[in-house]
Amino acid sequence: MFRSVSMIVIVMLWPCMVFASHPLITDDAETQGKGRHQVEVNGQYDSDKETDVKTMGGQAVTTLILGMTDSVDLAVELPYLWSEEKRKGVLDSNEQGISDTALDLKWRFFEKDGLSFAMKPGASLPTGDEDKGLGAGKPGYHVFLIGTMEASFWAFHANLGYIRNENRFDEEKDLWHASLAMTCELVRNLRLAGNVGMERKSDKAADRNPAFLIAGAIYSIAENIDVDFGVKAGLTQSETDYSLLAGLTYRIEEKK
Repeated sequence: MFRSVSMIVIVMLWPCMVFASHPLITDDAETQGKGRHQVEVNGQYDSDKETDVKTMGGQAVTTLILGMTDSVDLAVELPYLWSEEKRKGVLDSNEQGISDTALDLKWRFFEKDGLSFAMKPGASLPTGDEDKGLGAGKPGYHVFLIGTMEASFWAFHANLGYIRNENRFDEEKDLWHASLAMTCELVRNLRLAGNVGMERKSDKAADRNPAFLIAGAIYSIAENIDVDFGVKAGLTQSETDYSLLAGLTYRIEEKK
């Protein structure tokens, strides 16, 4: 049961990166612009195995991003999580439900010659059931520094963040995040994406910090609609073995 709950808690940390272009976890410094909004529906399937214990889980996340000004976005995210643990092939636990809601503000404070920087403070609200391991049970907060460099058909992104992981599971409370990502538009409307990163372990018993690698693609099927696919692999034992990612992004512009 503890392993199942721990996996859910790890999955819960990733929605802090709500503005990132899925399937990337690393965010970019771009904002929507005043009067422009975005709706994202993303899904993730996770699989992890150690000795006789196999844990499967995932999430379906709906995110609404509102362009408040040309340089400020506001976002709200609601994830639905599930987790199933089998021990020697026998079902040991099965939990599912709404997790904690995330609220974020992104402020792009610098932009020149393809280089831009943004700050993203945010908070998590304890809307998930902590008794089932679906929520932290306490409100938390986080802040990220984001850098983006665009050149021709390449784009590079870097994130440094602090997460205050208030919780009722005796998890580490002070976490850090560091990650790098890049996208490359090889052909019209198709971008290849890569992402690598590490975060301080929330599980006090874990030997190493969780680290990940993501490879994926983003395809624009219309001017305002993107679909994406990706695979996330764990680089350390404390990270989930692998995850399958898929998402849909729909952009909306207010009529003037």
